Amino acid sequence: MTRRYSALSLFREGLANQTGWEPAWRSPQPRKTYDVIVIGGGGHGLSTVYYLARNHGITNVAVLEKGWIGGGNTGRNTTVVRSNYYYPESVALYGLAHRLYENLSGEINYNVMLSQRGMVTLCHSVAEMEIAARLVNAMQINGTDAELFSVEDVRRVLPNYNFAPDARFPVLGGVWQGRAGTARHDAVAWGYARAASRLGVDIIQNCEITDFIIEGGRCRGVETTRGAIRANRIGMAVAGHSSVLAAKAGFRLPINSYALQACVSEPVKPVLDTVVLSPGTGVYVSQSDKGEIVLGGALDRVPSYGQRGNLPTLESVIAGLLEMFPSFGQLKLMRQWAGIVDVVPDSSPIIGESPLPGLFLNCGWGTGGFKAIPAGGTLLAHLLATGRHHDISRPFDLDRFTTGRLLDEAAGSGIAH
Repeated sequence: MTRRYSALSLFREGLANQTGWEPAWRSPQPRKTYDVIVIGGGGHGLSTVYYLARNHGITNVAVLEKGWIGGGNTGRNTTVVRSNYYYPESVALYGLAHRLYENLSGEINYNVMLSQRGMVTLCHSVAEMEIAARLVNAMQINGTDAELFSVEDVRRVLPNYNFAPDARFPVLGGVWQGRAGTARHDAVAWGYARAASRLGVDIIQNCEITDFIIEGGRCRGVETTRGAIRANRIGMAVAGHSSVLAAKAGFRLPINSYALQACVSEPVKPVLDTVVLSPGTGVYVSQSDKGEIVLGGALDRVPSYGQRGNLPTLESVIAGLLEMFPSFGQLKLMRQWAGIVDVVPDSSPIIGESPLPGLFLNCGWGTGGFKAIPAGGTLLAHLLATGRHHDISRPFDLDRFTTGRLLDEAAGSGIAH
């Protein structure tokens, strides 16, 4: 039963240095064996164990996190939720995630603060407008909401954009998705963790994988800093560290890991009520519920596992932002960070069994991992429970790199990969 707090009890708890809060999820000691182990306590790992319990009734499950819940990319992104992709396979994947997000708060009884404020992808040339028209047609055919915006439409939703005659990046129109928006990244992780824990899943933090237990050519468990843990099937959802763990398991993935940087300004009154992406400047920006201007840009093309940024990339992002919104030059930056993104040659995820039988993959999301969390968890849970692909996950199997049936969604991010 959930404990309810009155306003007075909340005030007293704050004065008491928050010593009386009930834990949102259990933190048990790891058992020696489970039916399923999922490596990675971010959004994809947590949603996987939740859907294993909810959709398949498998509750003898543990999620193993080397740090703390949501301490990786889930807590280090720009929180955009959208499904405006080109290929039918991608639309099915991200469309599933989008639909699940829309009902997630009610389903897990935790407010993930989904704000469907819409998103506009700007066009700065006639050629971009032509491509935008094709993209909108494809999205509508594939069942995704999309609208081709004129420059007047863009003016309506972005009245403070730089529409000066001599603007370096003039706007001719754009692509609009009205159902797009943002969600609270921490709330998504915490909500899935609490819901999974209540269904009986063990959430094990500070538990780093040091090796894989391989017997008879099959993965039978993992060696960790908290001892050996065995399971019939193991899932891996560790984003930028996928290639590191793959090496421990004895195979190589077609992944390069890069730092994707972002930053936020001081909070200000509402000035931007939609998500904006400019492929020309390489900048995407929105305003958080707290009033912060949240912005990011293209990848730092130096491979890295560091969760930090650098000044040249930050300067590039801010320069692009000020070309778009000169008035934002008055703002003060509050903090800056980076996430480690796992980029594959066709910029589409890898979902399926690994070259090591018994070990299943959820990786390769690049810059699109947060928006896909509910779908990634649903599909990996289906694989772990049944040993077979879901219809939506089948095109994203690792075997596409040998068959040549790639799904090149590099343009779907809207920024340089």
